[in-house]
Amino acid sequence: MTSALLTDLYQLNMMQAYLDHGETHTAVFELFFRTLPPRRGFLMAAGLEQALDFLMELRFSPAELDWLARSGRFSKSFVDYLAAFRFTGDVDAMPEGTIFFADEPILRVTAPLSQAQFFETRLINILHFQTTIASKAARLVLAAPDRLMVDFGLRRAHGAEAGLWAARASYVAGFTGSATVLAERVYGIPAFGTMAHSFVQAHDDETKAFENFARSRPKNLTLLIDTYDTETVARNVVKLAPRLRASGITIDAVRIDSGDLAAQAKRVRQILDEAGLTRTAIFASGGLDEDKIQSMLAAGAPIVGFGVGTSLTTSSDVPALDCAYKLQEYAGVARRKRSADKATWPGRKQVWRCFDRNGRMQDDVLSLTDDDAPGMPLLGSIMRGGQPHARPNLDNIRANAAGNLAALPESLRRLDIGATYPVQIGDALVGLTAEVDRRTAQSLG
Repeated sequence: MTSALLTDLYQLNMMQAYLDHGETHTAVFELFFRTLPPRRGFLMAAGLEQALDFLMELRFSPAELDWLARSGRFSKSFVDYLAAFRFTGDVDAMPEGTIFFADEPILRVTAPLSQAQFFETRLINILHFQTTIASKAARLVLAAPDRLMVDFGLRRAHGAEAGLWAARASYVAGFTGSATVLAERVYGIPAFGTMAHSFVQAHDDETKAFENFARSRPKNLTLLIDTYDTETVARNVVKLAPRLRASGITIDAVRIDSGDLAAQAKRVRQILDEAGLTRTAIFASGGLDEDKIQSMLAAGAPIVGFGVGTSLTTSSDVPALDCAYKLQEYAGVARRKRSADKATWPGRKQVWRCFDRNGRMQDDVLSLTDDDAPGMPLLGSIMRGGQPHARPNLDNIRANAAGNLAALPESLRRLDIGATYPVQIGDALVGLTAEVDRRTAQSLG
């Protein structure tokens, strides 16, 4: 997935045309999200680390250059240019884990036009996906405060890279870990796993299945108890517990994966407590999303953790966001798109955030980078001359995300449908927009 050809053909078409006609001045592109869907009162930035890796590492291989030359689409001089192609520009961005809103740029690329143009496709691909998943995961974290949250979604993800990145994005947003083993090796994300129903079905005796599993995997032991009859199995687990305890094995948790999870959890909790297994926790999975989790917890379900799969790794209620990467300045002149429903704010922009006396987010100001707006600026320098500054580790990124979620206004923390957040447009940005429009009108005659 690192091939330089993982792009849209029109990027290469434009690059050759730019170079053929001497359009090589500095360009400024910004990546932002035009609108927020009704089910998203806020978004969380994620994927910057992979975006920076892409910018630094991209190279056209000899085989790719040979293929482009043989395609007959491009000139020899352009293929030779690609052989030495490297990113030499600057990047400013919001740190991963930062909450943001519509029209606020989360990343700005400043580079020679052909460079800045080429990276559009893959930057959107990387940042859009991880931001989509982190934003969904943040909602799940808010729905289940202080609960264990585990990503179970690899098998339903739209491809292997998506599954791995979903594990990372959800961990950024506050998930405890992931069932995806590679996520632990690559990112250090704690891996979680219990057993499948097939393990129980492969044994003629369910209790024997549990005992075999426990003796093979005694640490962090969790038994899946809903293959047949959940309450009957819970009582069998109670009978098994003393035998395991005699061997130094503790049943740390039981997992329920189907049916009325809240009702079953209450009955299982009673069975376990009556037998003295008060420290054996209940973990739930099976088609969960933030609405179901909120409903179960509101009903008093004694569940300490949740495994979330499909709804997380596909962000099934909002699988795509209106993300764009647009030219805002070229050769020192501000530019803007005026298409119906897709107009952009011109120039290099910054977002300033103000907080109330309790440390809660109060409002944002979107304006030009040289404006003197109040508040804390959210975009900072990430890369200069193609070289990155020191990058935060995943623990720092998670801490930033947790701080951002804690600072959300209460209506957004509650996930209230229709809850909004004020973003003011600075006078300097409004003035520049009017100036660009006048210039464009003159050029159109």
